[in-house]
Amino acid sequence: MTTTLPELKFESKPENIAVVERLIDQISTEHGIIPEHYGNVLIGMTEAVNNAITHGNKLDLNKSVGVSCAVDGKSLVFRITDEGPGFDYENLPDPTAPENIEKPHGRGVFLMRHLADECDFEDEGRIVVLTFNEVLA
Repeated sequence: MTTTLPELKFESKPENIAVVERLIDQISTEHGIIPEHYGNVLIGMTEAVNNAITHGNKLDLNKSVGVSCAVDGKSLVFRITDEGPGFDYENLPDPTAPENIEKPHGRGVFLMRHLADECDFEDEGRIVVLTFNEVLA
């Protein structure tokens, strides 16, 4: 059975990442995220929301970020949306390549792809869907 939680919508400012941290804590309390998976969910989601705020919406306070979550059995499915122009998510520099390893940016999508069981992009990259399987008790 799938339960959909109310969608969150907030301004594109970095301090709103705390809204998502509270959401993950709420989901953990109400649905029981297994402690070994909590960090993956939290980091994957904060990376996705940070990317939507800073890269998608370019910190434009007139643009918002949306976050929705569905609880599907023991899995969590998140949709993060921004109002930016989108991006070419198929052709990103490899952050583990020697020429990129020292760069302070460029790891968000890499982390999302490695922390979530599925990381899909829709609407030319304006929507990211992160699926975390078997993370609920």
